[in-house]
Amino acid sequence: MEERARASARRRPDRKRLRHDATAGLVLGIESVPDGLASGLLAGVNPLAGLYAYLFGMVGAAFVTSSTFMAVQATGAMSLVVADAGLGGAPDPERALFTLAVLTGIVMIAAGLLRGGTLLRFVPTAVMTGFVTAVGVNIVLGQLGSFTGATLEGSGRLAKTLDLLLHPGRIDLASLLVGVVTVAGIVLLQRTRLGAMGLVVAVVLGSALAAWFRWAFGADVQVVADIADVPSSLPMPVLPSLPDVPSLLVPALSLAFIGLVQGAAVSAGVPNPDGRVSDPSRDFVGQGVGNLVSGIFRGMPVGGSMSASALVTASGARSRLALVFAGGVMAVVILAFSEVVGLVAMPALAALLIVVGVGAIKPDRVRSVVKTGRLQTVVLAVTFVLTLVVPVQYAVLLGVALAIVLHVVEQSNRVRVTRLLIEDDGRMREVEPPPTVPPHEVVVLQPYGSLFFASAPTLRDRLPALDADSQGSVVILRMRGVDEIGLSLIGVLREYAATLAAHDCSLVLTLGSHRVLGQLEHEGLVEALGEGAVYMGTEWRGETVRRAYVEALERLDTPGNRPPTASRDLG
Repeated sequence: MEERARASARRRPDRKRLRHDATAGLVLGIESVPDGLASGLLAGVNPLAGLYAYLFGMVGAAFVTSSTFMAVQATGAMSLVVADAGLGGAPDPERALFTLAVLTGIVMIAAGLLRGGTLLRFVPTAVMTGFVTAVGVNIVLGQLGSFTGATLEGSGRLAKTLDLLLHPGRIDLASLLVGVVTVAGIVLLQRTRLGAMGLVVAVVLGSALAAWFRWAFGADVQVVADIADVPSSLPMPVLPSLPDVPSLLVPALSLAFIGLVQGAAVSAGVPNPDGRVSDPSRDFVGQGVGNLVSGIFRGMPVGGSMSASALVTASGARSRLALVFAGGVMAVVILAFSEVVGLVAMPALAALLIVVGVGAIKPDRVRSVVKTGRLQTVVLAVTFVLTLVVPVQYAVLLGVALAIVLHVVEQSNRVRVTRLLIEDDGRMREVEPPPTVPPHEVVVLQPYGSLFFASAPTLRDRLPALDADSQGSVVILRMRGVDEIGLSLIGVLREYAATLAAHDCSLVLTLGSHRVLGQLEHEGLVEALGEGAVYMGTEWRGETVRRAYVEALERLDTPGNRPPTASRDLG
């Protein structure tokens, strides 16, 4: 009896956990039905592909990610990439969509196994802020046709929006009313005790209003069943189309990149219940598995969804089983209520997406980036504009490339040079360097900033020039802290040493890295500078530069002593 009681006590917490997981799964599963249909609508594909992506992508990734509550679903940003991928030009657009999901999964798994999570440090905040903000605007603009019931013409979202503004007579009043009522319902009901379920209720209310308009007035309010056959069974597996792979590689890379970033946001924003730190690379693999399963079962590409992950956590989930329960709820809806799914009004789904798009626009984040400086503001603005006017899969990659280029430019221009004045007691103080090398003096220079190939011209311009009065001096360049030196910088040093030698002056280097010394020796600069012109630093800061300074003074005080570079070939 006692053993049975202990076993019962052990089972009780498990039952409680399962109850919490089942409740959270019910909330997420019901909410995911209209959300999945809306993602398919946003991507410009069969809405059922979004529904299947939510179901199979979420369940497929549930036990692979390192983030316990990461819900892998079709996100707004990824849906826009799919919309711009040109799938309509493929021989079989639907199979090309499934192939894109599988290819994205393969790229994600490969990147995860190669520890691609470390790439996150190369994604500037300005790029992602501009991208996410433009994605929000794109989502809103892309749904204006379904929201208003108008047939719009144009090659892109901006063109179609302009067409709507120029031809307001195309707006269908009944469709517009359904959309407006749904938006109002979402905004109001989510503030009540319904919470996230208010979204589902609002879509149901909007669809009910559309059904009444169709029945009472014969209004032509489009529903899901008008554009897709809603089966009462789960899809059969399908193999990808290999001939479509080359044309889908760029969209797959962009989708994988977006998934990496969004997955990292979930890892940071939705911590694991046991306090364990999430592994971005393993999350990447998990998202890849979700894409493979989604594509095989006729779904669109998926990625870590911050909103869905936060929802399942807020609903009381205790483990990964909540995601499996959510998938089960979606399967039941598809199997038992397919006719109801077919009655969901397209303006109601468009209204849902518009609310999501507006929520993605964060003015505070934009202001924060703008306050960080002109470079970040330029990166944000260019990424924002690119995302609006070019296909999304290219915009995010161009934004990252632009940020890298501008960062290189900024770092190369941040090089500065100061003069170190060494007092009799050994103390050093920094002052502005002289514009020209003064005669018969020892000038100690300290460069700051990233000394790499792009900064070499900047360093050359920051060094003191030489004129007719610059005679018999020694310039000491203190390079402690420089661990790498390229050919461009060595070329600047060689040129400066030759210029000094032409004025009976010399260049002395103090180094802190044997690697740099090896590079200088390999390029022949140590030999060209002459004996005693290169000093290696010690563990004592300032000791080497003081020694070089004292010995340079002694050489200047010695009558007839020429600088060590004067007799060397530095050309």
